[in-house]
Amino acid sequence: MASFFDLPPAKGKKMHVVPGLKVLYFGTPVVLISSRNEDGTANLAPMSSAWWLGQSCMLGLGNSGQTTANLLRERECVLNLPSSAMVDAVDRIALTTGKSAVPDHKAKQGYRYEPDKFSAAQLTEQTSELVRAPRVAECPVQLECRVVSTHPFGGPTPHATAFQVEVLRAHVEEGLIIPGTHYVDPLGWDPLIMKFCEFFGGGHNVHPSKLAEGWNMPHQLQPAAI
Repeated sequence: MASFFDLPPAKGKKMHVVPGLKVLYFGTPVVLISSRNEDGTANLAPMSSAWWLGQSCMLGLGNSGQTTANLLRERECVLNLPSSAMVDAVDRIALTTGKSAVPDHKAKQGYRYEPDKFSAAQLTEQTSELVRAPRVAECPVQLECRVVSTHPFGGPTPHATAFQVEVLRAHVEEGLIIPGTHYVDPLGWDPLIMKFCEFFGGGHNVHPSKLAEGWNMPHQLQPAAI
């Protein structure tokens, strides 16, 4: 008698496999986190492990990064959300770090030390109102935040930190607000999405990704014109 596992898939059902995925970036918005270095200068780092609930956000950051050190020390940051049209700027600093001593695992992936991330990305610092970290002037959405709590993340030995931050003030481009409301127009807002280390906007791949190269992702994508 055939076992359950020998039975063919039911009609209309698709087979699933268990490939042991290397990364789990199914599709999340890119965030440019701006923070203050110990000497008071600005740091800027792209990331895409973030989710929001109410007026709070959870951020997942590796422990070897300068941004993690800055958030643990300063307890504040700005979450700048770029549109898909800003993909060039984000990709310029995708393989850079604010740490002068580049960690070995990052060096092997092609990371380099960059003390002035704003200039490298060709973006503009904008003074914040409630925190000391600057905003990114070109980003349509800028969220000034304070760190509420931190949690070790990863195993068996934690290699990252989950930061819970509270949004103190939201700055949104006027044209993205539905007139007469406090809501963002979902038809007008086209966030840059990181999907398995590749850049997407409007459902299309929009730019080759240095990060995907550094992670040796097996992608052969043709970016769509935007």
